[in-house]
Amino acid sequence: MGGGAQRGAPRYTNLKGFDFVWEPRTLEAYRALPRWRRRLERVYRSGWAPWLYYLVEIWWNRLLFPNRRTMPTRRAAFFWDGVLVVAGAAAWIAGLVAAAAATGQSATLLVLTGFVLPFVFWNGMIGFVVYVHHTHTGVAWYEDKRRWADAQPFVSTTVHLTFRSFMGSALHHIMEHTAHHVDMSVPLYRLKRAQKLLEERLAGHIVVQPFSWRWYADTARRCKLYDFEAGCWTDFSGRRTSTPLAAG
Repeated sequence: MGGGAQRGAPRYTNLKGFDFVWEPRTLEAYRALPRWRRRLERVYRSGWAPWLYYLVEIWWNRLLFPNRRTMPTRRAAFFWDGVLVVAGAAAWIAGLVAAAAATGQSATLLVLTGFVLPFVFWNGMIGFVVYVHHTHTGVAWYEDKRRWADAQPFVSTTVHLTFRSFMGSALHHIMEHTAHHVDMSVPLYRLKRAQKLLEERLAGHIVVQPFSWRWYADTARRCKLYDFEAGCWTDFSGRRTSTPLAAG
């Protein structure tokens, strides 16, 4: 149901106007939004709604039949990708309805548990993953392409999130994300080795963050908007919530 999720994989990680996934707004841009949209932005950045953000802002607005405003690049492959996704979803739902009729179950309940909930869960997982990859008080965002290029962006603008449990393996090592951005051709099963090599050779340049729910909650609390001139995160009032890293 990704609708070509790699279409959103950024070549220009954390560069405003290019990397649109979880791109932070400035205080001025936030205040210019309608009231309902400011409230929605607060929900997105609450830490509780990666699923809603990805479902609405990425999957619906940019991946499934996007308009020219949200995705100026138009390719026939994008359109037919959307057609294929819709056809697959229709066949999936039709199969569930048929199964419900054949087994005397509630079609509504079966569609809810067999289609809606898995789809929402998938959006939540991918929304969470891309959030923690690029939202961190130690990771800068940029609006000037030259300054972005000077900052070694493929190693400095993404996070290597580590886990004590099997979660890293369960996610196919995509949390070894620096290596993924340095060379997207590296297969998932080799990312762990590639990440280790990068951290040995570029010690001090890569953000490595042990995961905890306390850290995640603190990140969601502090990373609301971004001050590109100061190079730091702010809250919704514009108060700085992180140490300035680099002017963008």
